[in-house]
Amino acid sequence: MSRALPKYNKRRVAFIGGTAAVVLSGAVIAGSALAGTPAGSGGAAQARTLASPGTISCPDVAAKLPAIPASAKAEVDRNLTLLQTQIQEADKRLQTTVGQGGPHFVDNAILGPLKDKRASTIDRIAIAIGRTTTKPTGLGSLAACTLNASGTGTAGGGAGTPSTAAPQQPGTATTAAGSAGSTGGSTGVGSISCPDVAAKLPAVPASAKAEVDRNLTLLQTQIQEADKRLQTTVGQGGPHFVDNAILGPLRDKRASTIDRIAIAIGRTTTKPTGLGSLAACTLTK
Repeated sequence: MSRALPKYNKRRVAFIGGTAAVVLSGAVIAGSALAGTPAGSGGAAQARTLASPGTISCPDVAAKLPAIPASAKAEVDRNLTLLQTQIQEADKRLQTTVGQGGPHFVDNAILGPLKDKRASTIDRIAIAIGRTTTKPTGLGSLAACTLNASGTGTAGGGAGTPSTAAPQQPGTATTAAGSAGSTGGSTGVGSISCPDVAAKLPAVPASAKAEVDRNLTLLQTQIQEADKRLQTTVGQGGPHFVDNAILGPLRDKRASTIDRIAIAIGRTTTKPTGLGSLAACTLTK
């Protein structure tokens, strides 16, 4: 039985309510991989309307930091920039997934994952400062963000300034997403290339096929989302921005997804080993 997934060779860009949505072979891929992510934050569900999805507002982390030692400044600045990028990406998902899911969709698929990412990034900031001076405490309370459902506010910038979603770059590039290992579309800033996971799998037991296929599809979605971030964050950050804000998080997501694939197969037969080496992706020019 073939495990290869269908390739999406054509990408069309349609503008819906002023927001660009990427359409791959007639299927809209806009944060679908996140739909099953458990909520990372409490609070009432944030219902959205088609006309006004609102904006995401986050506490200002930079304003709460103590004096930053010179030895930690580069690392702190890099993570403050990453906080802003995370907000921009979440706000973009908010705009491009209007009408999806139920009343808890925003909490489960957008605000929850955003809180988890921010918590890790804020902790790295505190650790960087703590290497030279007293490590700041209480910053974890700044991880949770809220939805401004009125749609009249602006997303709070993690580095001390309001952030706005980076504009979608319309184009005609194609995305080759085959068998959970693909090279993303290029518009002059390069593309993301990841190892083909499906080609490295042993025979998949029938009892594991549905779960394996679901995670192979998720691997493709992760690449597509990372490639979109690559195209829409051109010029942001320093020379390590792509590694820290795009390739690093993508590797971590892929590692978890690949591990789930191995576990699913291992429930019935011998668990495959060595698949973790397929998590890392590269940027091709």
